[in-house]
Amino acid sequence: MNTPKRNHTPLDRTVTHRLHTLSKVTDRVSQVAYECDAGVPFSEGRCLAAIGSFSPLSVNDLAQRANLNKGQASRAAQSLVVQGFVCKEPCANDARGVVLTLTAKGELVWQCLMDVIERRNAEILSCLNATEVQQFSRLLDRLVQHAQSATADLKEMAE
Repeated sequence: MNTPKRNHTPLDRTVTHRLHTLSKVTDRVSQVAYECDAGVPFSEGRCLAAIGSFSPLSVNDLAQRANLNKGQASRAAQSLVVQGFVCKEPCANDARGVVLTLTAKGELVWQCLMDVIERRNAEILSCLNATEVQQFSRLLDRLVQHAQSATADLKEMAE
């Protein structure tokens, strides 16, 4: 039985599909670079980059900054602690919470990761000229802010 096609934008032309595709393709290459150049798995590298850039962080803050769920962030943080890259200390404000910071060893790996991240960003943006890079950055900031605002609105409605 044939059902009539509705007049929708083809899936591969939707913004959500293209953003997801870009994310997956760039993540695959970045994953290899994190492991080969910095010696850490991708999710741990994302966490280490976030801790080095935004510390001190709680596990919840780490999850948000690294775009992981709390379980993933917690497992990655614990692995980074075991490897000696991250120090985990009790939180002064929350008896159940912890604060994550880089160790001296972690700082060295963080520097390497930031070099990888900067190189990857340059590779991804290399098809754009300087004006397009600036425009893309501004537009991306607007889209992220809009999406975060919409997410906050949904959380408020759910409460």
